[in-house]
Amino acid sequence: MLKLNRILALVTVAVVAGPALGQGANDPAACKTIRMSDPGWTDINSTNGIAKTVLDALGYDAQVTTLSVPIGFEALKSGQSDVFLGNWMPAQASFRADLDKAGAVEVLNRNLEGAKFTLAVTGPGAKLGVKDFDDLDAHRDAFEGKIYGIEPGAPANQSIGKMIEADAHGLGDWELVETGEQAMLAQVARNDAAGKPSVFLAWAPHPMNETLQITYLTGGDKEFGPNYGGAEVFTLARKGWAAECPNAAKLLKQMTFTVPMENQIMDGILNNGEAPADSARAWLKANPDVLGPWLDGVTTLDGQPGLPAVEAALK
Repeated sequence: MLKLNRILALVTVAVVAGPALGQGANDPAACKTIRMSDPGWTDINSTNGIAKTVLDALGYDAQVTTLSVPIGFEALKSGQSDVFLGNWMPAQASFRADLDKAGAVEVLNRNLEGAKFTLAVTGPGAKLGVKDFDDLDAHRDAFEGKIYGIEPGAPANQSIGKMIEADAHGLGDWELVETGEQAMLAQVARNDAAGKPSVFLAWAPHPMNETLQITYLTGGDKEFGPNYGGAEVFTLARKGWAAECPNAAKLLKQMTFTVPMENQIMDGILNNGEAPADSARAWLKANPDVLGPWLDGVTTLDGQPGLPAVEAALK
């Protein structure tokens, strides 16, 4: 009986101590590689940079591939991608509806609140008195009849295209100029320097709100939603990934961002020429308090406490 009691005591110690030592790693080796997509937007560059920095410090290998929004969603649907941190809603509602209908994705988290996304003008446009979508067409010649959008296939571009096709706000004879985010902003900056007005897709978070004199336009509720296209951003995973990799999924469920945070990281990328991971790493070193809530109950891939591992990697 004494021998049995000793065995039971040892088993009890092991059960109690085991999780404390390793916190119970739940992810198999197959979860080491985490495939993430990025539409090439600086805000998602920033959040992917943050996630990659933390995941890599935990022993994972976060691989970020640049894919347009439609292709990125198809990659989730087909299982060729694991995670997407850039599901802007309601702008991407049609894509989400397709994925939800197919049962192809799971929502891990709402990672950002307080975002906005609609058409805007800069100083020269504001001087013309343009404050609303309905003000634009009276000044078509000054704007050269152009609305500057982002990359082809983006949901926001599709909204603009439908608006033009329907001659909404009298914009039926206007042209959508599709290009990438940085090329669009470079064109707006050139127009500003020449004193020419621009109407373009603008959003927050983004350092454009600090470097440009932006007036967000009212009147676009039908196209972009109320409150200047007020948006929330969600983290999506392909169906089944969270169950396969619960430890990494726990991190991403707990990882949330703020508009000021993203503005600062994006500023490092756009204005200081830093790589997303470098700008994210610098921000994390300067703001380590965010790590505790994100890493609560999260381990490294091999089962060690997550927070000390990330803190050590950032030194």
